[in-house]
Amino acid sequence: MLGMGAAPGWLSRVLYAKEAPGARKKVLIAIFQRGAVDGLNVVVPFGEKRYYDLRPTIAVPAPSRRNEDAAIDLDGFFGLHPNLAALKPLWDRRMLAIVEGAGSPDPTRSHFDAQDYMESGTPGIKSTQTGWLNRSLLHELHPSPLRAVSLTPDLPVTLRGPNGAVAVESIRNFRISDPSAAKLFENLYESAPDSMLNATGRETFEAVKLMQAVGKRPYEPANGAIYPAGKLGQNLRQIARLIKADVGLEVAFTDIGGWDTHVHEMGPRASVGRLPNLLRQFGDALAAFSQDMGDRMEDVVLVTMSEFGRTAKENGNRGTDHGHANVMFIFGGAVRGGKVYGKWPGMQPEQLYQGRDLALTTDFRTVLSELVRNHLGDARMASVFPNFAGHRMSEPLLA
Repeated sequence: MLGMGAAPGWLSRVLYAKEAPGARKKVLIAIFQRGAVDGLNVVVPFGEKRYYDLRPTIAVPAPSRRNEDAAIDLDGFFGLHPNLAALKPLWDRRMLAIVEGAGSPDPTRSHFDAQDYMESGTPGIKSTQTGWLNRSLLHELHPSPLRAVSLTPDLPVTLRGPNGAVAVESIRNFRISDPSAAKLFENLYESAPDSMLNATGRETFEAVKLMQAVGKRPYEPANGAIYPAGKLGQNLRQIARLIKADVGLEVAFTDIGGWDTHVHEMGPRASVGRLPNLLRQFGDALAAFSQDMGDRMEDVVLVTMSEFGRTAKENGNRGTDHGHANVMFIFGGAVRGGKVYGKWPGMQPEQLYQGRDLALTTDFRTVLSELVRNHLGDARMASVFPNFAGHRMSEPLLA
């Protein structure tokens, strides 16, 4: 719901007229796993013996047909956590790719700083006022007011910037809450003498009306897709709804928290406990989205990230502490999937970052820049990711 108090800040980000509906756009979706997900228990390096030495009580067992708690073999070295079983068909269809040893080169272990650095796309620079996802939008004369949408209560750092962007918790409830105040507000902007102010108010209400029109249409996920009841599943359901409505959506963002697993990361078995429960919701949500989108996944690429990884060694509370490199998922119709990308850094003492964490081998901007360049068609890497040399993946992620 958009309250009157929230309107002025949001108004400044909605300045342009709506593009004619109906044109199918390429869409990039970013999901942030807030709290620093333990990538070593998400994509399990079961081929690395030291993984089991460092995690005697929380390691995921190596693949075994006789053990339902075992990792799901991907390539003979890496395996998915068993609660990510819903993603295995995407891997088999070569729609899902994984990047290991990925993350931010900045050494901070602060959740807030690391999240801001990744969302701004400028690690180590606190003064950046805009986000990489906003900067990735090409200038258009008449862009849709719903070209950039975040399924969050407030606009995240990654979507702040000069291009119009909207934050909404629910499509159905997206409105100015007081109808009489809304009418007064609309009249005020219609009569404003300043042309930009007038356009700002007009396009604000155009965005509201467009979102309301989408919300009024009945929506039933296609192909028998059933989204899980958690926040991520329901947010992906709404993103699917916007894409299918052809409102001009180009970039979307949502997040899921709870990954800060210092204590009791795993239950008595690998398939139960705090992290496993989150992973089941995560995997089921992504799989449902893909099923719902059907052949429209050809227009969509989804990427996941987290501010940093976790320690290679478990702590004394059957958890893990703040680490460094991590894992990223990329999936979509154009993804060259069924492959783990990036150089595996190893887990021997001399291979670990500062002797405790998985070392970084792929800058997260290398992954994102390829998606921006080859999926969204924006080659302005110096603008989207300033102060970055623009390194490319050793093998292309997209066909």
